[in-house]
Amino acid sequence: MINVKENEKLSIMNHSCAHLMAQAVKHLYPEALFWVGPVVEEGFYYDIDLGDITLTMEDLPAIEKEMKKLAKDGKRIVRQEITKDEALEKFKDDPYKIDLISRMDEDNTIISCYTQGDFTDLCRGPHVETVKELKNFKLLKVSGAYWKSDANNHMLQRIYGICFSSPEELEAHLQELEEAKLRDHRKLGKDLGIFMTSDLVGKGLPMYLPNGYIIWEELENYIKGKEKKLGYQHVLTPPLGNVELYKTSGHWAHYQENMFPKMEVEGEEFVLRPMNCPHHMMIYANGIHSYRDLPIRIGEIARDCRFEASGALKGIERVRTFCQNDAHLFVTHEQIESEFAKVVNLILEVYKELNIKDYAFELSLRDPEDKVKYYPDDEMWNNAENRLRKVLDDIGIDYVEKIGEAAFYGPKLDVQVKPAVGNAYTLSTCQLDFCLPMKFDLTYVDSDGTKKTPVVLHRAVFGSLDRFIAYYLEETKGLLPLWLSPVQVNVIPVNNEYHLEYASELFKELKDLGVRVELDDRNEKLGYKMRESVMKKIPYALIIGQKEVEASTISYRKCGTEETITLAKEEFINMILNEIKNKGN
Repeated sequence: MINVKENEKLSIMNHSCAHLMAQAVKHLYPEALFWVGPVVEEGFYYDIDLGDITLTMEDLPAIEKEMKKLAKDGKRIVRQEITKDEALEKFKDDPYKIDLISRMDEDNTIISCYTQGDFTDLCRGPHVETVKELKNFKLLKVSGAYWKSDANNHMLQRIYGICFSSPEELEAHLQELEEAKLRDHRKLGKDLGIFMTSDLVGKGLPMYLPNGYIIWEELENYIKGKEKKLGYQHVLTPPLGNVELYKTSGHWAHYQENMFPKMEVEGEEFVLRPMNCPHHMMIYANGIHSYRDLPIRIGEIARDCRFEASGALKGIERVRTFCQNDAHLFVTHEQIESEFAKVVNLILEVYKELNIKDYAFELSLRDPEDKVKYYPDDEMWNNAENRLRKVLDDIGIDYVEKIGEAAFYGPKLDVQVKPAVGNAYTLSTCQLDFCLPMKFDLTYVDSDGTKKTPVVLHRAVFGSLDRFIAYYLEETKGLLPLWLSPVQVNVIPVNNEYHLEYASELFKELKDLGVRVELDDRNEKLGYKMRESVMKKIPYALIIGQKEVEASTISYRKCGTEETITLAKEEFINMILNEIKNKGN
């Protein structure tokens, strides 16, 4: 989906269209006052004060009609430059514009405004030449927005829209939006009974329903199984810690704004943990280690809590509590390259098995000029960054370098996935850390009998299970691969009187083999049951009629296809058991 802000022509057009929309609103609601109308990735919006009037989606067609009328009239958009005093006089009856103008630095600042017909707005510009260029637009939604994004201020009306150069581009974009709605994991999560939220529980605190927990458990078992084969040891640590723990790690100084407030209990200060590395540092510190013990790979499906603004929350993709597929690898300096390479190869293996194809590697480095954010050790940083580059170059992976995106304690490799809905985001990560082991005074006894400080690799393959489930639901439109599907097979007798006995026997046999199976024995028509099976995204619907009963066969239809295939019962059972075992590969 196009990012309007990254396209200069579209950005100018959408900003101009925001003014056209404001002009139309002013015609329909003469008392309207306007705050700001910026271009955003998805198009544009304008925040409007309409007094006691609350707009709904039903009001947007009338605004669009007036916009089309104005665009057809074709007025030129004219720029005018005025002084701050002139601007204060010109907009003296508009408290929102006065607020903007008053906060400008100098009295002699040149301020620009743009006029189209009977409408003038304060704006830096630039704009298109004439409103006639703004024919291909669509108003998308209306919502509330606090003035200056401050919940202590009053609520304004925010109207979103999009504008393109041609009707074909607009239509293609609207079709993409419709596709995005169908893929939205929040809708799929509700329709398929995967997760729920409740304001009484708290915003950003999702709860997984039985179907969702099946997906969760399968993913947990899958990744832990791979980790165990690679020598990981799994632990369980508490989802909170003493504030002193995070002061020692440095997170209290560098990450406190993303943490929930501390709480005092019996003279101690605790905080909900935002990450797991400090706990795992203490597990390592619990024993004495020799160089022969390393690498030590500690893994955990760990519950974390981070404070996200309510406006940023999104289903299970952006939440206030989540579970990371986390691990910390304690290694010698000589083991850095080999262990980092194993992490990268594990990520590639998982992506291949789960058919994840649209992704890119980013090597996040420090900004050498930033002496506040990053741990002050040039030699450490140069060494760490060069060693990660070497591994990626040796494996032959294409990557881009991102200056200033490293963690405060070390460089990291992020894997950016491009989801079917929305913009790219980080799914997997691996971070190299010389800093925390020193802060926690971690050591091992080297071959010469001296104490050395280990290096730590922080890594998460799924990132958080929550975000991964959101990503995978949208990628598959909810039609998950067989091994992940909450219900894998739906057994549907055509007529309960004649076919239910065989269907029930088949149901029991599949269930005993560990297949997640349902028996639809309702007295409904076959077509109705089949349509419902498709809506529930069940991979296999088994149709049991007279010929299947007589021949001990199974007729099945895969979700998303119209073809009905008949197999011997044993052949079908072996087929799906192999598909589950091999993850569809």
